[in-house]
Amino acid sequence: MTETVSAPETSSLRDSGGDLIIIGPPGAGKGTQAKSLAHENGWVQLSTGEVFRDHIRRQTDLGRRVKGYLERGEYVPDDVTVRMVRAKLEDISPSTRVLFDGFPRTVAQAKALDQLSGEMGRHIGGVLLIDAPREELVARLNGRATAEHRADDTPEIIANRLDVYEEQTRPVISYYEDRGLVKRVNGVGSVPDVTARLREAAE
Repeated sequence: MTETVSAPETSSLRDSGGDLIIIGPPGAGKGTQAKSLAHENGWVQLSTGEVFRDHIRRQTDLGRRVKGYLERGEYVPDDVTVRMVRAKLEDISPSTRVLFDGFPRTVAQAKALDQLSGEMGRHIGGVLLIDAPREELVARLNGRATAEHRADDTPEIIANRLDVYEEQTRPVISYYEDRGLVKRVNGVGSVPDVTARLREAAE
C-alpha cells in the first residue's frame, strides 16, 4: 500500500496547531504508535481503550457497563464515550496538544468532539490514518490473543471488531477527509518502520 497525503494544503501537522487523531483498524498498532509519538513530542495521549480497561480493572460503574461491549467486540455507546472524553479534556490545558487514540470511532463521536473542542477552545489539526490489509490485521490480532491471553480477541470477536470498524469508523475517515485533515500511512512493516512513516507524515 502506497502512502498518500490527502491534504496537501496542510503541509505540517506538527506545526498546524490543534489536537491530533490517530485512527486505524483493530490491530493496526495505534496504541503503540500513539504512545511513541506523544512521548517524543510532549503531547498528551488520550486513549479511550486504556481508560475503559482501567475502569474494568477497578470494577467501577463505567467499567461494569462497558465490559460487555468490549468482550463482544462492539463499540461502547457514543454517549458514554463522549462523557468520558469530556471529563478527561477538562483536566487538560487548551494549550497542551492532545493525541486522541481510539476516539472518535463514529461520525456521531466526531461531531461531538467538534462541539467539545469548540467549547474548550481547542480544534482538530490533523488525522493520522494507519492502513493495513485485513489479513495482516487478523494475523496480528490472533498473535496478540495468544501472547496476552486476551478474552476480547477470539477469532469470532476479531472478525466482528473488524466488521464494526468498516461499518462505523470508515465513515469517520471520510468525515475528516472532506475537511482536508487526513494523512494516510502504510501500517505494514516493523513497529520502527511504521513509526518513521508516521513521524514523516506529521512533519
